[in-house]
Amino acid sequence: MGLKKGLAANSEDVTLSVNERILRDCHNIYTDPKDGLVNIAKDVGLELLAPRKKINILLIGNHSAGKSSFINWYIEETVQRTGIAIETQGFTFVTSGKKRESLLGNATVHLMPQLKALTEIHGSLDYVSTEISTSKQKNFNLINFIDSPGLVDGDMKYPFDVNNAILWFGEISDLIFVYFDPIGQALCKRTLNIVEKLNEDHGNKMHFYLSKADEAGSDTDRQKVLMQIVQELCKRPGLNTAGFEMLTIYIPTLQEKKTRCANQIDDVCKQIEKTIKQTIQNTLNSLEKDTDTIVDVINQKIKKDNETRSNNLSRSLKSGFFTITAFIVFICALLTKLPKSSMIKYLGKEITSQLHENIILPYEQLGFLIPKEYQPYQFLMIAVFAVFLLLISKLTNRKKTNIQ
Repeated sequence: MGLKKGLAANSEDVTLSVNERILRDCHNIYTDPKDGLVNIAKDVGLELLAPRKKINILLIGNHSAGKSSFINWYIEETVQRTGIAIETQGFTFVTSGKKRESLLGNATVHLMPQLKALTEIHGSLDYVSTEISTSKQKNFNLINFIDSPGLVDGDMKYPFDVNNAILWFGEISDLIFVYFDPIGQALCKRTLNIVEKLNEDHGNKMHFYLSKADEAGSDTDRQKVLMQIVQELCKRPGLNTAGFEMLTIYIPTLQEKKTRCANQIDDVCKQIEKTIKQTIQNTLNSLEKDTDTIVDVINQKIKKDNETRSNNLSRSLKSGFFTITAFIVFICALLTKLPKSSMIKYLGKEITSQLHENIILPYEQLGFLIPKEYQPYQFLMIAVFAVFLLLISKLTNRKKTNIQ
């Protein structure tokens, strides 16, 4: 059985790319049920999140902007329907797996637990689904595409809070692709508003594309469309930045006639690959940082534990000293009350003589220092003093709990 598992693991490693193995192994280091960093951190009072094994790419844009077509082209499989009615469209995860499957909301959350927070956006979970593809094309094994609903203006009512849902998905995404098409509602205000809002916190993730650029007509027409979109975007204060770039892309397999339009769709793929490499580097940096943090916390706890043990030992020694002193004082006082004949009988003359010389006589001499009216209470005072020493012993022996 062990040999079979080993062979299966080796065969899986052969089919995985270097990047996939790095992200998988880093994820396993965190999530191992026995020795994973997440469990170790929890034991020392820290909370760690395991890194994802894939990057999330959110695609947004107006209705029929080409988002689904891009996904189908990238994975070289038709998993997303294109041009479907806005009323039936929600968020769709497109991810790789061992077999072709389609999952609805609850099954999607089971597959991707990080989506549990989406339930706070009323009704959104009912419009989330997953398409699992067996495609191995490009870097698809390392990507979760998030296809969002096509956005339109006017009185169109969505069955859920689409704006907040898109903003939430923007939080968990590594890349946000914004698609504008030249023949549809390229300047859809709803799209522009969401883009502006996303740009406030995630400007470094966002990339803008003029999709279906081959359908824009002549070069002059295409330039006019580009200028119109860029001007509209730059009217928004958050988007009016230096170095603003919008690439022209179209799906080569959907091209009906030859065009002189430059297709920069390969640059989109390069951006994805660059983000994957950056994610791998960030994951390795996080792994190093998290392990150092855990080691530091453990060392601090060991140091504190050693200090606690040392303090507790000192307290025990002090407590023992006061306890022994209390018993000696009390026993000495008790010996003075015993008849000398009984002491000789049970202890012998020599020991009795030593006790009389070293204990009883000093005790009697001490009594002469006490005023006569208090001398009858000498034994009681000694007893009270012994109890006082025992109380000090107990107070001194209050130990701190060792760190578990």
